[in-house]
Amino acid sequence: MSTRGVHKTESSTITSRMLGIFRTDNKAREEFISLIHSPKKY
Repeated sequence: MSTRGVHKTESSTITSRMLGIFRTDNKAREEFISLIHSPKKY
């Protein structure tokens, strides 16, 4: 298998996919992402 792009040690890649309202509504997507990255416990 071969890779493309940066070949640095300690590097990482994140792949994401948004469906439904999160794909079409930027405000909803930003709110969702901020909530999942929040250190608060709900």
